Amino acid sequence: MAESTTTQQLLAGWDKPELDLSNADWRSSSQGTGDVQIAFVEGFIAMRNGGKPENPSLIFSPAEWRAFVLNAREGEFDLT
Repeated sequence: MAESTTTQQLLAGWDKPELDLSNADWRSSSQGTGDVQIAFVEGFIAMRNGGKPENPSLIFSPAEWRAFVLNAREGEFDLT
């Protein structure tokens, strides 16, 4: 019972549908390297760790994805 309550609290404010990713067309980078994979599903963008595909995926709206890509291109997430 407590687990259900915790899950509900974590998902409070979640405004994205629960997507069926079982038949998603997962894609890696153009070089085929790295573990990050993305798939376009029902108007959303899903991202997962290709090395552990059983783990949960991140789901982005098109606007969130665009902001992420633009900021990554500008180096906002560089750790060096």
